[in-house]
Amino acid sequence: MSILLDEQTRVLIQGFTGDKGTFHAKEMIAYGTNVVGGVTPGKGGTTHLGRPVFNTVKEAVANTGAAASLILVPAPFCADAIMEAADAGIRLVVTITDGVPAQDMMGVKRYLWRYAKERRTTLIGPNCAGIISAGRAMMGIMPGHIYARGAVGVVTRSGTLGYEAASQMQALGVGITTSVGIGGDPINGSSFVDILALFELDPATEAVMMIGEIGGPQEADAARFVKEQMAKPVIGYVAGLTAPKGRRMGHAGAIISAYGDTAAEKHEIMRSAGLIVAPSPAQLGATVAAALRQRPSRPVMVPQ
Repeated sequence: MSILLDEQTRVLIQGFTGDKGTFHAKEMIAYGTNVVGGVTPGKGGTTHLGRPVFNTVKEAVANTGAAASLILVPAPFCADAIMEAADAGIRLVVTITDGVPAQDMMGVKRYLWRYAKERRTTLIGPNCAGIISAGRAMMGIMPGHIYARGAVGVVTRSGTLGYEAASQMQALGVGITTSVGIGGDPINGSSFVDILALFELDPATEAVMMIGEIGGPQEADAARFVKEQMAKPVIGYVAGLTAPKGRRMGHAGAIISAYGDTAAEKHEIMRSAGLIVAPSPAQLGATVAAALRQRPSRPVMVPQ
């Protein structure tokens, strides 16, 4: 099984005919994702990569039955693209674009809360790698070949560390149910807690790896959730052990500004909450494999 996305999910791409949209659409289609069309205003009625192009998301949903959308449009237009998808009834939106203004995302968050919970859009990102359900489908920019199908869920703020974890686990014969990059911006859609809750309910996920960064309260909130709400083992890591206070490191949200924001402090918070903390990026896979070996009565891999 998987969370959020599988091979049956009908996916649109907003920004379909641009160079980024074209490149990643080809990769997604080759991986097996059910891409049913795309949206580029002004190009409605044409086809691209053998799929129909529409002027609006509402028109695309009406004609294709799409339930998910990947957004690859320039940052100034991302907020409008997310809200358009929500208005059209899209239930899952993944926004890859970097550089979306924080004020725009504040408006988006308020806008999504207009909808009742049962029909509210789930937003992943922005500034994220996306989602991949290993061996089934992907909505994102990750290299699909490094994700083996298995029983570990991954949720990460850092796209590249998510790739590193997947590659290390594959080399050790450990596979992944779904990997979710929630993005490194200070204001994003879904949080660690949102994704951890889905993994806890997924019967195929035996353990979870959570990769955080310096800056912000998300890792501490997630550690508290793990302690109080999760029965499955969670392996944690926080990037930025050597980052000085006040220095922005990569993502917009990765800046130490208060007590509890440093990697060392977050590692200690995780340990105190019962998470298994990986000692370094080079040992992400090994730490997960060791955690799984401590649960011999439950399966580690899902057959191909």
